[in-house]
Amino acid sequence: MPRDPRQIQLEIDAARESLAATLDQLVYRSSPTRLKAKGQAAISSFLQSPVGMATIGAVGLLVTVAVVRRIRNHD
Repeated sequence: MPRDPRQIQLEIDAARESLAATLDQLVYRSSPTRLKAKGQAAISSFLQSPVGMATIGAVGLLVTVAVVRRIRNHD
């Protein structure tokens, strides 16, 4: 028995709305501005944590040692 054209149209419309909502979610999730802000927030949060502060300290120490060695070897 053939399907009712109105029912088919309703199913097509529902599928179209669902696809549009999915596309809107994908656009939102992949927004460069949003991703940038999310990355900056994650980095800021890490750098303010004890582990992040220790990492900054260690990098600072390594840079200081490298600069001192370079100055000493340059003379």
